[in-house]
Amino acid sequence: MTGHGTSTGPEVTLRAEGLTKIYRSGDVEVAALKDVCLDLYAGEMVVLLGPSGSGKSTLLNILGGLDAPTSGRVFFRDQDITATSDVELTNYRRDYVGFVFQFYNLISSLTARENVALVTEIAADPLDPADALRIVGLDDRIDHFPAQLSGGEQQRVAIARAIAKQPAILLCDEPTGALDSKTGVVVLEAIESVNRELGTTTAIITHNSVTAALADRVVSLGDGRITRIEENTERLRAADLAW
Repeated sequence: MTGHGTSTGPEVTLRAEGLTKIYRSGDVEVAALKDVCLDLYAGEMVVLLGPSGSGKSTLLNILGGLDAPTSGRVFFRDQDITATSDVELTNYRRDYVGFVFQFYNLISSLTARENVALVTEIAADPLDPADALRIVGLDDRIDHFPAQLSGGEQQRVAIARAIAKQPAILLCDEPTGALDSKTGVVVLEAIESVNRELGTTTAIITHNSVTAALADRVVSLGDGRITRIEENTERLRAADLAW
């Protein structure tokens, strides 16, 4: 597949073309996405902003290969991931996509280092777990168990786990949703560090408009459609956000 991206413009990591997602329950149809088109560029930070039910999580799940659109296509670089086999889709998720969710899903009987190492054992070109934890500021907590960590620290372990395989894309669905504002800033600083140090294309879902100042671009969604895309002339650091 060719023709996606140009030699003169920024490299497109992910391209969504005409994504529509319809959920059916009996005779009832609900359109979660309606003809969404979006490019994510290599190394950029994008914030997906919108109220609950606007289609943010559905879009992220389709981009990450966790869900399939009813119609439309998603290209990762030049590969149409919506036309691949289940095995190829699994390989895409394993090799190229890191996920961070609102809840940390750490294994309680494993240390921070061991939770991260679970991913590095199946990755093609992994970071050392200690390096992944350093990037998110947990150098001194690598041998602690989840029960010995705060909520923000657990989320940072989850981020380290997501980036330890050095994914091309990091998809974060309300990563600060279960945290207070002070702890949320620390978690956003960790995501910033990943984007800056590894050059990972990063998308963050949030309903908190304050977070938008972190991004290169802000994509606003409403009722299953993209309503606005804005570029920030200057990105703020997480520590400078006015919560």
